Amino acid sequence: MTLYRVGLTGNIASGKSAVAQVWRRLGATVVDADALAREAVALGTPGLRAVADAFGAGILEPSGALDRAALRGIVFRDPEARRRLEAIVHPEVARLRREAEERLDQAGARIVVHDIPLLYEVGAERDLDLVVLVDAPEATRLRRLLADRGLPPDEARAMIAAQLPAAEKRRRADIVIDNDGTLGELAASAEEAWEQILGRLGGAAGADGADGATESA
Repeated sequence: MTLYRVGLTGNIASGKSAVAQVWRRLGATVVDADALAREAVALGTPGLRAVADAFGAGILEPSGALDRAALRGIVFRDPEARRRLEAIVHPEVARLRREAEERLDQAGARIVVHDIPLLYEVGAERDLDLVVLVDAPEATRLRRLLADRGLPPDEARAMIAAQLPAAEKRRRADIVIDNDGTLGELAASAEEAWEQILGRLGGAAGADGADGATESA
């Protein structure tokens, strides 16, 4: 496989999704791990049956689909429960990611961006050529979770605490995009980072791997 694999990550409410949008506009092909995770536990899948067996029927909606709020309320307060969930979902997401890469490789793409929120937590950096971290101060991220997503303070703090500290991720990342300013400033930083990535490829991916397509599930 000849794909150049770029990992895009950032702790919750860091602005990672906004960077992914900028890169898509610039022609990047993005494989969204959150979308793959939803596919892994979609209605009728073995993944959903495994999650229901592990956590009980209380995490299902009347339709039989996953009640994400109910499951989130369990796993973000119980590290052992979170590990059980990850042991079910992460292998399936990895399989779906490999399938996406195979399709891109067969299509002649040169570069793919893997948007993975828990990139370091699951050890995904081992399979990547370069990692870009989007970071914002913890107080800023907490404020975004409360104001923009309407989460209760305890739940927001638990979600932040469930991820590796940003300082550790900054140390391990190849490129860091700081998001402590305006959306315009973030977009400019995202564009600069994308140019750095293409520069590492000698610019070749701009023609071969940037067709604007987005892999999603």
